[in-house]
Amino acid sequence: MFIILLRFSDNKSQAPRYMEGHNQWVKKGFDDGVFLMAGSLQPNLGGGVLAHNISEIELQNRVDSDPFIKENIVSAEILEIVPAKVNEKLQFLITE
Repeated sequence: MFIILLRFSDNKSQAPRYMEGHNQWVKKGFDDGVFLMAGSLQPNLGGGVLAHNISEIELQNRVDSDPFIKENIVSAEILEIVPAKVNEKLQFLITE
């Protein structure tokens, strides 16, 4: 599984202009069964996404297609986590 940190860049003021495309990108991630969670990094630092069921290369390609990345509104850091122990509700993350 992966954590994607989307940190605002100096071009943050352009975010409203590309928000619809970014929201469509997030929706597609959920529709495709790749994104498990998306939310804001506080205080107003950008966003974060929890992803699974995808290779790192495929995820990088997906992240690169985000309008916020294309327009340098955010920079992305992808962190891979190999779950070793989880709450029973998250057991599916170990058995993938």
